[in-house]
Amino acid sequence: MAGIYLHIPFCKQACHYCDFHFSTSMGLKEQVLHAMHRELALQQNYLNGETIDTIYFGGGTPSILSVAELNGLLEAIYAKHPVNPSAEITLEANPDDLTLEKLRALRQTPINRLSIGVQSFHNPHLQLMNRPHTAAEAADCIKQAQEVGFDNISLDLIYGIPAEDAALWEQDLAKAFALRVQHLSCYALTIEPNTVLGHRLKKGKFTPAEEERVAQQFELLMLEAKAHGFLHYEISNFCQPGFESKHNSSYWKQVPYLGIGPSAHSFNGVSRQFNVAHNPKYVQALEAGQLPCTVEELSVEDRVNEYVMTTLRTSWGCDTAYIQAKWGVDLGTLHATYLQKIEAQGLLRKEQGVLVLTEAGKLLADEIALDLFLLPEEA
Repeated sequence: MAGIYLHIPFCKQACHYCDFHFSTSMGLKEQVLHAMHRELALQQNYLNGETIDTIYFGGGTPSILSVAELNGLLEAIYAKHPVNPSAEITLEANPDDLTLEKLRALRQTPINRLSIGVQSFHNPHLQLMNRPHTAAEAADCIKQAQEVGFDNISLDLIYGIPAEDAALWEQDLAKAFALRVQHLSCYALTIEPNTVLGHRLKKGKFTPAEEERVAQQFELLMLEAKAHGFLHYEISNFCQPGFESKHNSSYWKQVPYLGIGPSAHSFNGVSRQFNVAHNPKYVQALEAGQLPCTVEELSVEDRVNEYVMTTLRTSWGCDTAYIQAKWGVDLGTLHATYLQKIEAQGLLRKEQGVLVLTEAGKLLADEIALDLFLLPEEA
């Protein structure tokens, strides 16, 4: 069981909050795609012949590629790896790329899941974030995707956007649920330093939403998702039963995966690889037959800490017995006093050695995970 992630580092325009690796210049698109094919060939043995259960086109904006370009990458994967016939194959897409014609063509490919970057159904918010679509385009493309036969659709939404009208987030959620999609990924607006919003914040030209307002919106999200029958299976992710993102869940369960493309990461259980986040350097390395990556060997504490960080965010929780069996670390004993304290505070519950955050605890997930991290001398 393994996954493949393909990073498509191109966008029509730069969203004002985004700090992922991308370029708005298409000048190197053909060379990057050719290099990705070369990387797939060079990395053919990275997953040791494991069956591929998930393929994920991320970015950037993967939907900027033509259907032929997407199919070419899929054909290269199928030629080099055993792929599960029922593999989940996801395409991240912007609404403005999903014309009816393109959706019909995508429906004829192996792609069976769409992750659509809506972010908001409020046009002023889309303009603030410099999104390349309108709210109407977002709703229309979702309906058209459903009409052509896509029945596994995820929407991305952003909350914590500064606004005088507190009801706007509630309206966004109402529109998302009314569209009857199978999955929601919802993230608080984060202001990264090297983004347009980050520069505006530094100059005093942008005021982020108050933390209390952001927390209230997250609480509303949990409440509304539950009321509409969605499972809250990871801090930022909600789904109808049976529609969890298999690819992302594999990350959280530490399943090996191969990352292809500039800035993509790979993980094989004992080490992690990071591709260079620079399109020309990525192309140059692969043209020379070299892998453009840095390898990081993971220590025991690295692996335990990553397991704690990812699983605490999920509904299945952090299994202390698994940690002890796999790495010989008794996390429950090491942090017994702290665990008792946050359990008494109603932030966490223990179920046969599995640590699961309560709804109150989910508001503090990263802080709790950091408090449970191993120090080198504890591994």
